[in-house]
Amino acid sequence: MSIQKSDNEWRAILSPEQFRVLRQKGTEAPGTGKYNKHSEDGVYSCAACNTPLYKSTTKFNSGCGWPAFFDSIPGAVSRNEDADGRRIEIVCTACGGHLGHVFKGEGFKTPTDERHCVNSVSLTFK
Repeated sequence: MSIQKSDNEWRAILSPEQFRVLRQKGTEAPGTGKYNKHSEDGVYSCAACNTPLYKSTTKFNSGCGWPAFFDSIPGAVSRNEDADGRRIEIVCTACGGHLGHVFKGEGFKTPTDERHCVNSVSLTFK
């Protein structure tokens, strides 16, 4: 992680919901995020540190209720096994912000057979 801040520093720049999701590993309610059905061309970046994470060309409609991507920008997203060992968490490599989880082998017709299930509140778009 190259960007490190105290909780107070993160609270000063993030909304309460962004802090809950990005720093405390929360999850937004399904179907409520502004990027779930978003389909414009551009780049999705980390809402905490502005690091580019996903290109819109890798976004697809999985029907899961959160934005879904089949791949990230190389090196931008890191993977960690959840404490219970059941899921793989994805985080911003630069700041460690919680993005969501990655799932493999679900049968989606994507080049990677992966679904990065990302909280909208963890993202910005340009």
